[in-house]
Order: sequence, then structure tokens, then C-alpha cells
Amino acid sequence: MTLEKSSPCKVNLILNILGKRPDGFHELETVMHPVNVCDHLSLARSGNSIQLTCSIPELPVDSRNLVFRAATAFLEVARVTEGVRMHLDKRIPLAAGLGGGSGNAATTLVGLNELFGHPLKAGQLHSIAARLGSDVPFFLQSNPALATGRGEHVESLEPFPALRGASILLVHPGFGIATAWAYQELARFPKALNGDPGRARKLVAALQTGDLCAAGREFYNSLEAPALEKYPVLALYQEFLREQGAAVALMSGSGSTTFAIFPDKSKADAAVEPFQSKFGTQCWITVVPL
Repeated sequence: MTLEKSSPCKVNLILNILGKRPDGFHELETVMHPVNVCDHLSLARSGNSIQLTCSIPELPVDSRNLVFRAATAFLEVARVTEGVRMHLDKRIPLAAGLGGGSGNAATTLVGLNELFGHPLKAGQLHSIAARLGSDVPFFLQSNPALATGRGEHVESLEPFPALRGASILLVHPGFGIATAWAYQELARFPKALNGDPGRARKLVAALQTGDLCAAGREFYNSLEAPALEKYPVLALYQEFLREQGAAVALMSGSGSTTFAIFPDKSKADAAVEPFQSKFGTQCWITVVPL
């Protein structure tokens, strides 16, 4: 039996860094929203080892890959001695700030738990996910969520009235931004490094009112400070997409993806051709309903 699972990505509607912690991580508050742009993962019970293949040759398929590490952790905690065979079909851009790798890890945990008859409870899966990466626990559920701590404390939220009917346009510029670099460079921007607590809940409250334009003023990303300085083209993307009618345009996570939220899909679709006319066709661009 082969199990087929879709692995979605996310955008950060706000990413507010609250300072560096003694353990080396950063305290933060973020509101993440799932986006229906997906990688695909095939899983099957096989042999007595972990076998991973990937559609992108440059991605490692050993312990450097989060899918492999998630499978290793799952089999160990679940005390499963049987092996697995997995294939990852990558469609989400790499180093994009969209959480593709984190989503892959969470999908691996959920998929293997299903494949082996649910030996682990939700709390055990969450514990493994938190050890694998700060964004991984978010992908164990499918709703928007408020995440705190280093991102591992996840509060699932109902869909936001302000985003009803809205669509999101994603633009990946063809280059990635390393998360470690973005956080290291944040030290040069004290205001962005030490944000004001409570901004995430303020955004949640605004999104619950149903007024997208008003909520748009509360979107924020601390990591834009170093990223837009080094890559000013990302700021030009945002400015242009706002001119095309986006209620908000922001970098997701540590970048390099820019996302823009439009009131409806027709307006988002209509922005694609002007964007490509101005910036060229080398960018990866997609539009999906929220």
C-alpha cells in the first residue's frame, strides 16, 4: 500500500521578533496561514531502512533532509522496526520563507502515523515536530494559527472573515534567503530584533472584523529589515503589487517570497501580466484562493 499526501506551504501574516533567547533561538509571535500550494509525498512500508527519493536532484535524501529526519524520529519513538520508502515531489520553491521543508516533515509524521495504524498520539507527534523545527508543529493542523515561543506553541484559529473570498499572489524571485543569515543580520536592527509584544493578537482581532484594508495595516515582518536592505528588488515588488490593488504585500518568513493579498481572484490574476511586463518572466508566480 502506498499512501499519497499533499504537503501545503504557509505565509506569515505577521512575524514579530521579540528578542534573542538564552538558548540561542529568538522569541517571536507570528500568525501563519496555510496556502494551497503543495509538495506531494508518497509513503510505503518497505524493508528495514529508510529510503527517500526526490524530484529535485540538488536536495539531499539523507539525514540532511527533514523528511528523512522526521521518518527516523517517528520510527524510533513509535518503536517500529520496519522500514519505509518515500518519494518527495517538490513544487514549493526552496529557501522561500514558505515553510516547504517544515510542511514536508509534518506531513511525513502524519503520513507514517496513518501508515502504521496510529501508534502515536497527537501530543507525541507535536513533541517530535517541535524538535525537528520551529515551524513544523503548525503543519500538524490545517487552520490559520497564532504561534509563540520560538514558533512551537501553536494556537489554531478559525478562518478569518477579512480574508473571505480573497486570493493570494506569491512571487519567488529565483533566489533564496537563508533563515540563519536573516536572523544573524537582525542584530544590526535593534528595533526589528526587539519588537513590541501583542502585535500578533492585534492583527488577529483586525482580521476577525472582516475589513481587509484595515487589517492590512497590521501586517508586519521583522525580518524584512535585513532582507530588503540586501535585496531592494523585494521592496519594489511590494510597491508595485500595492499599486495593482493588493490590500497588503509582504515578505513571508525569512524570504525570499513576496506575497500579496487581493480582495478576489480576478484582481490577483490581473496583476500577473503587468508584474511580468515590469520585472520579467524569470520569477515563479502563482495565484491561489485563500
